[in-house]
Amino acid sequence: MPESFSLMQLPVATLVVAIAYLIRGVAGFGSGLIAIPLLALILPLSVVVPVIALLDLLASVSHGFGNRRDIGWLEIFTLLPFSLLGIGIAIYLFKTVDPDLLSTGLALFIILYSLYNLVSENMPTDFSRLWAMPWGAAGGMINALFGTGGPFYVIYLKLRGLGKDELRATIATILLFDGIGRVAGYAMGDFFNETALILVAAGLPLAALALFVGGHIQTGMSQKAFQRAISALLLVSGIALLIK
Repeated sequence: MPESFSLMQLPVATLVVAIAYLIRGVAGFGSGLIAIPLLALILPLSVVVPVIALLDLLASVSHGFGNRRDIGWLEIFTLLPFSLLGIGIAIYLFKTVDPDLLSTGLALFIILYSLYNLVSENMPTDFSRLWAMPWGAAGGMINALFGTGGPFYVIYLKLRGLGKDELRATIATILLFDGIGRVAGYAMGDFFNETALILVAAGLPLAALALFVGGHIQTGMSQKAFQRAISALLLVSGIALLIK
């Protein structure tokens, strides 16, 4: 067992993973937003982020291929080029802007949006695909910086009027493409050390079970209840980011 990782930390870490992927099973996203700030309280971010990136990649494969008939490919192909642009912008920002300032701005934006969405009865659902430019770029940029860019994709797809099944499958597929690049980069940078591999091995069975349970929970929800659950998750995620 690595010196930086104790047996006492393992059950706490696996519990956080189980909760995060239960939420992802329900909503189709949110595992990183929940797990990364909590795991960072007991483990270095250099361990936490690669672990969640790998588990997210596996979760995206499960969600995307398990619901491939519901994937909105046109929405993905519209967002993806701008997501890649956002990743390039993030590389520049890493060198020039304080990450804490960026993280605080992201948290405040998510909190304000989710509060508005919770009290608003009629959100627009006819957004032009031209909005994929800023939303896709923001999602790619924040994912590259913090591993928490999912809300930007979710907000855009919600405003495009996707139903709950199509939303879950489409966001999972977008995160799949994003995750492949991130996991490859972490592997080349030797971030998957002994501690990370132990956490992945311990967390994978719980994450799979939580995804399965969460997927069955969401199937019985009405469209309105699902939309409110997404907004509540965004609010919690924003608060978690602000605290972090």
